[in-house]
Amino acid sequence: MADKVEIAIIGSGPAGLSAAARAAVLGVSHVLLERTDHAADTIYKYQKKKFVMATPDNWELRSDLPFQEGIREDILDGWDAGIEKHGVNIRYNAEVVKIEGEKGNFTISVRGGEAVEANHVILSMGMQGNIRKFRVPGAEWDRVGYQVDDPDDYKGEIIFLVGAGDAAIENAVALARQNDVTLINRRDEFARAKPGNVSLVLDAARTNELEILYGSEPSKIEPGAIWIKTADGEEKFNCDRVIGRLGASPPRQFLESCGLAFVSDGPESLPVVSETLESTVPGIYLAGALAGQPLIKQAMNQGYEIVHTIIGQPVEPMSNGILQQNLKALGAATVDDAMRLISDRVPLLSQMSLSQMKDVLIDTIAHAKRRGEVVFERNDHTNTVFSIVSGSVAIQLDPNDPSDVVVLGEGNFFGEMGLISGRRRSATIVAHEDCLLVETPRTSMIRLLGDVPEARKVLDNAAVARQIQTHLAPDIDPALLREVIETSEIQRFSKFDTVIKEGDTTDDVFLVRSGSMMVSKDVGGKEIVKAYVPAGNYVGEMSLLNDQPRSATVKAAIKTEAIKIDAAAFRRLLDQEPSLRGSIEKRVRERTMQNVVAEGRADGGRQISDLLVSGAGEATDMLLIDEALCVRCDNCEKACAETHNGISRLDREAGPTYGTIHVPTSCRHCEHPHCMKDCPPDAIQRAPSGEVFINDSCIGCGNCAKYCPYDVIHMAYQKPKKPGLLAWLLFGAGPGPGEDKRKMEKPAGAKEVAVKCDMCLNVPGGAACVSACPTGAALRVKPEEFFSIANLAAMEG
Repeated sequence: MADKVEIAIIGSGPAGLSAAARAAVLGVSHVLLERTDHAADTIYKYQKKKFVMATPDNWELRSDLPFQEGIREDILDGWDAGIEKHGVNIRYNAEVVKIEGEKGNFTISVRGGEAVEANHVILSMGMQGNIRKFRVPGAEWDRVGYQVDDPDDYKGEIIFLVGAGDAAIENAVALARQNDVTLINRRDEFARAKPGNVSLVLDAARTNELEILYGSEPSKIEPGAIWIKTADGEEKFNCDRVIGRLGASPPRQFLESCGLAFVSDGPESLPVVSETLESTVPGIYLAGALAGQPLIKQAMNQGYEIVHTIIGQPVEPMSNGILQQNLKALGAATVDDAMRLISDRVPLLSQMSLSQMKDVLIDTIAHAKRRGEVVFERNDHTNTVFSIVSGSVAIQLDPNDPSDVVVLGEGNFFGEMGLISGRRRSATIVAHEDCLLVETPRTSMIRLLGDVPEARKVLDNAAVARQIQTHLAPDIDPALLREVIETSEIQRFSKFDTVIKEGDTTDDVFLVRSGSMMVSKDVGGKEIVKAYVPAGNYVGEMSLLNDQPRSATVKAAIKTEAIKIDAAAFRRLLDQEPSLRGSIEKRVRERTMQNVVAEGRADGGRQISDLLVSGAGEATDMLLIDEALCVRCDNCEKACAETHNGISRLDREAGPTYGTIHVPTSCRHCEHPHCMKDCPPDAIQRAPSGEVFINDSCIGCGNCAKYCPYDVIHMAYQKPKKPGLLAWLLFGAGPGPGEDKRKMEKPAGAKEVAVKCDMCLNVPGGAACVSACPTGAALRVKPEEFFSIANLAAMEG
């Protein structure tokens, strides 16, 4: 057995190499144990010539080894040279199988019988040995893989690659040079990838080098084909190969055998670490991916910082400056104190390691609110999530009665409904007493929920309870809802999936939490749509009360999530709460009358169906024109152009017409805008009042126009300034009111940018297209108004 070393480092990834180099430079006895015959196995396995980024760009590198963005081979060569230069004591082919002992006296067993003694241990072996695999039928096909060593090995193939992280993006772009590649992203954006990689893949999609399927996942694989479940349903695609870049899980069994505790029981959970990255076993530290930090630069900083902690010369973590500024409203003495305060009091943000928490809190802002101060207003279209660190807030349920409130105290969170549904805030929130809040932006929350399943479980459980109480039983004691909440489940539907079928004998109730549904009835062999059901409403209550077969069919109008409420549990609640039964019975009577009316207004039902197909199902605000009143003056287009520097945002003639209802080409301001997910400079924003608009940072990439399914975005140059109205009237100068549609040369120095309807944001008088209509034919409507408009049009027809 060799002499005892001060530090044994297990795993030669970026964190381990940096720690070993720092120990070598400081003259600290150490050994770096690597299970393979080369250093940095994860990066060694990167695809050849892969360009490696050095994000975050504004963070300083703390390491005695070089690292800057560049190709894989140059980075590995630089590290190999650094290992030799600093005399790093590295042992290859040394796989650690057991760690025993305590701080100052650890024994590390290596496969083959060798043992190493050390005072301290740094675990930096990463997670590459525990890759996640597909769990769908057919995943055993021999052309299903999880690694791309050299993209040049694949030529002329149809490849489906599943993943949304950096590795998936880089593999997809490299493979697309000589293959037909489709990248499957199970979410609606690339929330976990580096900004540079997001721009890379979006540029590749814009130029048709590859295709991206958002909100999709494989449901079955068979030789030569893959079945993909998308927002519009399940579809079969031919393919030659399927590659999964699904991430990896920590080596839990090994770590638990070493005595380490985990944040939770979830399979993706990481070990518990202190603010100094020490595990629950004193003397054992974690760095890199095991500590929740997969970024190379930050992992190298961690390795460097841990060595200084061990020798009693601690250095402040690089991230502390940003966190200190973000969290100063909490009044904590240090960043570590602020993080500990949040972790101790907010369950939603305590389901991860402190390193992961730092990653989330980098974008999170703390607020100190005084009693009575508004946090956000009802109908705001913001989508951040707030967590209560101390104090309490009041949710105002009735906009006409500020005293009708539900109070949320320390540890709770709110704002998740806007995140889930994409719709406006459903209530005004005010500080019930002085309180401290932390506000997490949408992208960080999505990343958290994707990376930490336990956090998603906390949010979903609370959101289900809150949505059931808010939308179904607002006046019921929460204790009485416990069985209903515990027996409910979240179900997801693709566009036009059947939720309830007319004539079935099921009797569960569905509460729509995101998306929307349409209710239809078979009348004379024809399916007649009789109602539109947006998020926050429920369906299925009629069969629950009358014990009769389903009286109508309910389908998802778009990709939809709903809470399925168990009928038996709900009946028991109704037996205990006569007032709730009375309100449900009233709703059933109203629905029965709607059924009778719908059967006599087939035209109205068809128009509702047509409107939903035209995008009304995911709209938050939509321009409609009553053709019976429209005189084709085009004042709407002209007013739009005059309000927007000579460029109209709508095309009155274009678009479908259903009966007397015309849907011109104009933005629907979708719940979850397709255009926003593919904007590299983040130029497409949503105002608190709901308008989706494009700001001046647009770079003219055209991604938004490509991914808008309604063709309401186009690229345009800034128009030259027109002569005044009098000059046109008196002398015929210029093209006159409206957009100048004459063919013109590109103005010198002009940049082509994306233009779309912004609902005349900040323009007095609101939408110019509506206010300029002389007959009242043009109107902007919200989804809830479609049904009445279609029925009115049917009656007038």
